[in-house]
Amino acid sequence: MDKTYIAFDEVKKLYPDEWVLLGNPVMKNTSVFGGIVLYHSKDKKEVCYISRDKTADFSTVTIAFA
Repeated sequence: MDKTYIAFDEVKKLYPDEWVLLGNPVMKNTSVFGGIVLYHSKDKKEVCYISRDKTADFSTVTIAFA
């Protein structure tokens, strides 16, 4: 997958109604402003399970609902 920063507004357009795993997210408090999309799915458990294999190269990660 491409390792390009994407603003969260764009993430919501690309993956509506899906859970998105973001690497190196830009956040303030609990608001997500963007990050590198590592994985996405309608199933939150799937994103959580898959995240173990996708996050090694990132200092921080988060899961957000688009």
